[in-house]
Amino acid sequence: MTEQRRAERLDQPREPRGVKLPRVDQETFGRWAEGIARGMGTANFLVYMTLVLAAWFLWNTLAPASLRFDPYTFTFLTLVLSLQASYAAPLILLAQNRQTDRDRVALDEDRRQATMQKADTEYLAREIAALRIAMGEVATRDFLRSELARLAEELDEAAERRHKLERRQQERTMRVDEPLGEPHDDLDGDYARDGRSER
Repeated sequence: MTEQRRAERLDQPREPRGVKLPRVDQETFGRWAEGIARGMGTANFLVYMTLVLAAWFLWNTLAPASLRFDPYTFTFLTLVLSLQASYAAPLILLAQNRQTDRDRVALDEDRRQATMQKADTEYLAREIAALRIAMGEVATRDFLRSELARLAEELDEAAERRHKLERRQQERTMRVDEPLGEPHDDLDGDYARDGRSER
């Protein structure tokens, strides 16, 4: 009675009931199933299967009756093939499910990389647009050459004007600096000569 009460207590967890099945490593079993499914999907499997069936038919048809283990209706062969089909279908489905999971992971990774590439492309596009805007305000080589050529022409013209002004000023100073007494000296000399002649 006390054991029954102890089992009915709510403050203690119940022991799990039912049959405990052995745990299987899903990854190992999945790899094994994929190997079998890949092997069944090859041309070698079809050739070997055809050879085994042909040998089965020939042995159970042409061998002596005492050595035949599966007579004409081939009941045992039908059982073997049905067992093979019943195991092959789940193995192929398991391999397909694992491949689907891998494809999903690869698709998620591709989507993540595509998102990152899109963000990088948009960033680069913005940077290129900013550079184009900045380059619109920067002087180009041809513009600098044309401006330098124009400045050189203006400097040459200014030098010519200055040279002309300096010539004019020199001419003016030469006119102003001409001695006024020299013609008078000549006149004095002439008067002196005339006075001598008069004497």
